[in-house]
Amino acid sequence: MPDITKDIQVVNSLGVHARPAAAIVQCVLRFESDVFITFNGNRVNAKSIMGLLTLAATKGSRLKISCSGPDAEAAIRAIDDLFTSKFGEE
Repeated sequence: MPDITKDIQVVNSLGVHARPAAAIVQCVLRFESDVFITFNGNRVNAKSIMGLLTLAATKGSRLKISCSGPDAEAAIRAIDDLFTSKFGEE
């Protein structure tokens, strides 16, 4: 089963800080698929809040989301929706 990838831009004004990172982890834990986020050459497991925080992704950052597993398409959609909603912050 090939990886599904999608480029997502951080649109919330504060970027991926603690609360959005926690929301991403809660979102991807619902899925069986492996989910990774890459930014500036750093690839982290999206199920790791510390990993996500180390990306230091600010507003305007372009992230690459890659999912592999039986529910990868649903996971990508859920993450995309989360970023599009600005994590409910604005």
